[in-house]
Amino acid sequence: MSKYIGEIMLFTTAIIWGSGFVFSAISLDYLTPYQILAVRFSVGVLILSFIFYKRLRNIKKSTLLRGFILGFLLYLAFLLQTVGLQYTTPSKNAFITAINVVIVPFIALIMDKRKIDKFEMSGAFLAIIGIAFLSLQLSVGKINIGDLLTLGCAFGFAYQIYYTSKYVKDEDPILLTVVQMGVAALFAWIFVIGKGEIYFSLEWEGILSTLYLGVFSTTLAYCFQTMAQKYTSETKTAIILSTEALWGMVFSVLILSEVLTGRMIIGAILILLAIIIAETKPNFFKRKAMEDI
Repeated sequence: MSKYIGEIMLFTTAIIWGSGFVFSAISLDYLTPYQILAVRFSVGVLILSFIFYKRLRNIKKSTLLRGFILGFLLYLAFLLQTVGLQYTTPSKNAFITAINVVIVPFIALIMDKRKIDKFEMSGAFLAIIGIAFLSLQLSVGKINIGDLLTLGCAFGFAYQIYYTSKYVKDEDPILLTVVQMGVAALFAWIFVIGKGEIYFSLEWEGILSTLYLGVFSTTLAYCFQTMAQKYTSETKTAIILSTEALWGMVFSVLILSEVLTGRMIIGAILILLAIIIAETKPNFFKRKAMEDI
């Protein structure tokens, strides 16, 4: 039952992150990427600290250290993704970021010598193909600095997922999330102040959109992710979270009236097939083997 609760949390996280594409687009009309990151992580750490302040009294040194590592990886990934977007197209940025789905099992292989399940690997690559149909524009272009920065972002998210899976085994997921958010917010404000972007737009549409990113896309979503990874492998986590691209498409169609194309439908189907293969195929063959005995 815990396994299924964890997977439901991850799917919920993917849906929230998918909706975040719409609100990020709105926020960027009023704030810079650095300001948005500073606000969303600050809102996250403030809300979590207020709700779980009693738990903070029992925080351990190991939680602080591990939360610092996760927070650094989290902000680095978002920073590379955002800065990379300034030099490449949004479609290439989204596709290259999604490569983290494939990177995660290889990190587990190198770090833990964990054998890669063929169904996990098949699902991961199928998810990548699906995301390519959803977001990659069919145009030829050379690799530029933006593409390389975004590739670094994919590694950042992959390592964040991998280390979260390791750390939550021995740590309180809530405290780990609070520290992670605090560290990401710290790095975010360092960049905002360093770039001199201390003046924020006070337009209501921008404020509400950014608050949505802080409350839901950051606080709730990362809290769910951290808790869920107590019960779900890092590879399954990466595959489930890859459906973020699918939900981004759905919300873009519903809210921004984006036209649904045949390529987008194919991508959505491929991602759903990736989930089915990774989640149910092994059990199917196990049942078949039992029947043959």
